[in-house]
Amino acid sequence: MDADERAPLGLDDLADDEEAAPAPRHRVRRTLIVVGSLVLVLVLVVGGIGLFLVDRYAGNVDRVGDVFAGLEEETRPAPATPAEAAGAEPLTFLLVGSDDRISPEDGELPGGRSDAIMLVRFTADRQNAQLISIPRDSWVNIPGRGMNKINASYAFGGPSLLIQTVEELTQLRIDHYVAIDFEGLIQVTDDLGGVDVVVAETTSNGPYTFQAGTNHLNGEQARWYLAERKTLPGGDFDRVRRQQQYLQSMFGKLFSSDTFSSPSRLDGALRAVTSAVAVDDGLGNADMVSLALSLRGVTPESIDFFTAPVLGTGMEGPASVVYLDSTAGERMWGYLRNDTLGKNAAEFANEALPEVPR
Repeated sequence: MDADERAPLGLDDLADDEEAAPAPRHRVRRTLIVVGSLVLVLVLVVGGIGLFLVDRYAGNVDRVGDVFAGLEEETRPAPATPAEAAGAEPLTFLLVGSDDRISPEDGELPGGRSDAIMLVRFTADRQNAQLISIPRDSWVNIPGRGMNKINASYAFGGPSLLIQTVEELTQLRIDHYVAIDFEGLIQVTDDLGGVDVVVAETTSNGPYTFQAGTNHLNGEQARWYLAERKTLPGGDFDRVRRQQQYLQSMFGKLFSSDTFSSPSRLDGALRAVTSAVAVDDGLGNADMVSLALSLRGVTPESIDFFTAPVLGTGMEGPASVVYLDSTAGERMWGYLRNDTLGKNAAEFANEALPEVPR
């Protein structure tokens, strides 16, 4: 990289510093989850344009090795048990992102702390899905490390320790691990010709103002829109809702007739999405194709979005943290364990994605 080049900006960089300082000269990979499930993309591929093109997209996906290798099977939660028998088992994906540019503290791995943590559940009947965001500052027990922010588990022990931490918190068995490169998703926005989001109140971040009502975002605008948090009443909570809203809008655009009618636009978007994805090495191309076929009935409209229930925020030493609501959380995780969260979604109206986020 030339001396005057900069590494890609991440969401926190934009949120905290509107005039970004020069980044380190070595190129780094900035990863942030702002989009849900890789398999939904593969549903689009398989259902829309034929199996003969699957290798072009599924083969474009990176693999993360040995994610589950260090986990002790006897200490892990049991697989989910559906309340109603179905032809398959529920599947739970853990989606995470990390900031590679944060210098690790003592005992932490290079790669930074995870910026976003989401659970994606595909129901046993393969007709519905739920996405639950866990605030990155959630104050939880990290196995072998004690109480800390949940995103520190990734820094201390990578994907394996994060999986252990989430499984202990929820008693949900994680089946697969997915990470997505944010910069690749910004390219998806441009490949799709932009994405529409609806804003409740006029806000500004960096060089852009987002007017109340519908805003058509290009990739650069989306980066700043998703970065905004300090000027939002709910801070990080409102930013999570914007992430989910953007996810919903982007997948809606991917599934639209306009995208299918333009082969070059569809190909560019799918190549950008899959090149931004890394999955655990236990999910091979054939597995993704099989899963995609089983999920062909899932659409953006059949996905519910939630945030894990919280009691509020506070301080632990010098750190600002989020305290999870263990009572409401246990109800949510319990419904996921028996695959009935979708049927009981009304209980979590306060944690659901609002129709128009701030």
